[in-house]
Amino acid sequence: MAASRMVVVALCALTLAACTPSVNGELLVSAASSLTDAFADVETAFEAANPEVDVVMNFGSSSSLREQIIEGAPVDVFASANTSNMDQVVEAGEVDGGEIFVTNLLQIAVPVGNPAGIVGLEDFANEELLIGFCAEAVPCGDFGRQALENAGVTPAIDTNEPDVRALLTKIEAGELDAGITYVTDVLSSDGAVEGVEIPGEFNVVAEYPIAALVNAPNPDAAGAFVEFVLSDEGQSILASYGFSSP
Repeated sequence: MAASRMVVVALCALTLAACTPSVNGELLVSAASSLTDAFADVETAFEAANPEVDVVMNFGSSSSLREQIIEGAPVDVFASANTSNMDQVVEAGEVDGGEIFVTNLLQIAVPVGNPAGIVGLEDFANEELLIGFCAEAVPCGDFGRQALENAGVTPAIDTNEPDVRALLTKIEAGELDAGITYVTDVLSSDGAVEGVEIPGEFNVVAEYPIAALVNAPNPDAAGAFVEFVLSDEGQSILASYGFSSP
């Protein structure tokens, strides 16, 4: 899996080098935690095609990144794991509007070997199990609760984590029996956790918007980065991590 991703990145860099206009300087990108691994490869390919640009990634929950932007943090590009946080940044006048660049689905994540024998969402009502969620204000927490509501399950939650990466870390360590993350998180764990499917009738499609900020410190590089993410090359990298095109 890792080798195939590197091939995708290398091909993208070679292709873009011939067609991307020259940009330079530092580029500040605030992106949802669930994009951490995929955007690391996006950064590599973009910098290879634009060697005078230094991309600085800031990963966190979409809600915390939203607040940072509204409070005046210098940011060139915002990539959110849901539309509501982007909408609030639009309402604050920080961006003109976001464009959906990928979608994602939820999946139950369990420790290797699934020691608690988790089979589905119904297990989240079992008070004898250690169940983790993302905080309700975080997209993965909001979507996870929607999925349980769709299934008619009232969860017995033991912990609410600040973002999906923090939740995944506890599941990997065996501190939790299960949690609801994204399909892409289970895939990018490279076997550190296992996934249990959530039926389509209960699952929730997460739409990820991206936008350059109105007052981006480096508007040219910001526009080029957004264009790259939306391009066939950028979409190929994201698809290799399990994201779907909108």
